[in-house]
Amino acid sequence: MTLPALSLLETRVLGVLVEKQHTVPDTYPLTLNALSAGCNQKTSRDPILNASEAEVQACIDHLRSLSLIVETSGGRVMRYAHNVERVLAVPSQAVALLAALMLRGPQTVAELRIGSERIHRFADISAVEGFLDELAARPAGALVAELSRQPGTRETRWTHLLSGLPAARSAAPAAAGEGTDDAVTVGEIAALKANVAHLQDEFRILQATVAKLCAELGIALP
Repeated sequence: MTLPALSLLETRVLGVLVEKQHTVPDTYPLTLNALSAGCNQKTSRDPILNASEAEVQACIDHLRSLSLIVETSGGRVMRYAHNVERVLAVPSQAVALLAALMLRGPQTVAELRIGSERIHRFADISAVEGFLDELAARPAGALVAELSRQPGTRETRWTHLLSGLPAARSAAPAAAGEGTDDAVTVGEIAALKANVAHLQDEFRILQATVAKLCAELGIALP
């Protein structure tokens, strides 16, 4: 089955479902409300979106027609789970990389290793490169592509192809005579930002866990 090009919000929906399956397994599959909140999350997302529940529901309906999302009716509200691994016929490690790209846009291999850590922990950079190469050479059609190296950067970035090839982004050239070999690269800065966002998410989860435990034990938080 050849998938049509997906919209930005549709890929965001899929990325959120993959992410939350691993980070909040107790609440997965997700309700529409939880899925919408994940799509509009301010951390670990690029670009930041402000989608309505109606827009997210429309994406869910389309993705269900492609078998990329399955619906469950347990409880009082409908819940949704992804079916990416089966539909695309790729391993879970590859799904983790696709999710990172769908949530945060084009990234270097180092950024992808950090960004996908909560879904799958890759042993090293070469492991990430191996799965990216497999996705790029997939017999049924490439799912990722390596972008041209931007001026002033050391590393190339990768992008998913579920929405087609991305529009080229312009990059400001380095000033005349300005060297870049010893400078901190854009990729390295982005990797640090991704790591900080990851730590912020972990901190929020710990805060929620502590608050829940205190409530159950009748302990008042200061």
